[in-house]
Amino acid sequence: MSAPLDRLDPRTRVAAAGVWAAVVVVLRTPSAVAAALVVAALLVPLAGQGGRAAGRHLLAAAGFLALVGVTVPLGVPGPPLFTVGPVGVSAAGLGLAGAVVGRAAAVLLAALALVAPLPVTEVAGALHAFRVPGRLVALLVLTARYVPVLEREAGRLRGALRARAFRPRLDAHTWTTLGRFTGMLLVRGLERGERVGNAMKCRGFDGTLPPAGDTRPGAADAAFAAAGAAAVAALAVLEAA
Repeated sequence: MSAPLDRLDPRTRVAAAGVWAAVVVVLRTPSAVAAALVVAALLVPLAGQGGRAAGRHLLAAAGFLALVGVTVPLGVPGPPLFTVGPVGVSAAGLGLAGAVVGRAAAVLLAALALVAPLPVTEVAGALHAFRVPGRLVALLVLTARYVPVLEREAGRLRGALRARAFRPRLDAHTWTTLGRFTGMLLVRGLERGERVGNAMKCRGFDGTLPPAGDTRPGAADAAFAAAGAAAVAALAVLEAA
């Protein structure tokens, strides 16, 4: 069963994600940031993604968000609410950290709902329609295609290390082995890239990829654009209040 957002043209989804990110990053008031987070969270089920899947993706970014949430309050001056050792944590710092984390989560949730479910070829087609340089579009497609290949190469190298009873420790041998592992992975990636590049040149590749197809926005895209404009207007009102 298709999700409601599957009816949208890929260009609409990519454009909406970009506009949403541009709007959210300039929000400052807690009410506007909270409303943006709620709107972005509502998009996740419309994309057919469950809360567990979105939670896994947010967990991947949790390290960065936690780092921001911990370090930002320590560098903002103001009357301290409490102290962490010799450093005071102010209310302004906590508010700024909450705003940064909230904005980042709102942008990430919207991207997960709007862009992440799309095949990379459809994303590339949308970027091509927006006149993004062809070399950047080709780089996106090739990166998405060959990152899993490098992961398999890394898996084979890890298997070879396990077969040799390698156990990581905090010693010189471990660091030397990890350095060789990284170097071998880069060498294998370079060799594969050269083979793929030669094969593409033999097939007439000129540095750009042709568009994946031509689709036209419909009534669902117009309705989604109207709803998005209303949401942005509501955020603007909350930001100005």
